[in-house]
Amino acid sequence: MTARAAANQIAFRYRTVDSATGITRDTAKRLAEYLGVDETQAIHQALHELAIKVLPQYEADDGPLTAVQVRQIKKHVPQGSKRSVRSSLFEAETA
Repeated sequence: MTARAAANQIAFRYRTVDSATGITRDTAKRLAEYLGVDETQAIHQALHELAIKVLPQYEADDGPLTAVQVRQIKKHVPQGSKRSVRSSLFEAETA
């Protein structure tokens, strides 16, 4: 193993019992088997799910729009025409 490859690895230790902060190797094996992947891939999938759940999925913006930005948007969007969207997801009640 090269020094660079070793630097990209971490020690991973399974817990002796399943808890809110870790799992046993037996649980990891069962999960991997259920998913049809190896243990490493199951860990990667779990970390990916956690990353989506807790990390922002977009860059933070600069805050509220300025008056200049609002005017630029209004300039490019047709004004004065009332529009509505009708959803076909739900049946409307007929009176």
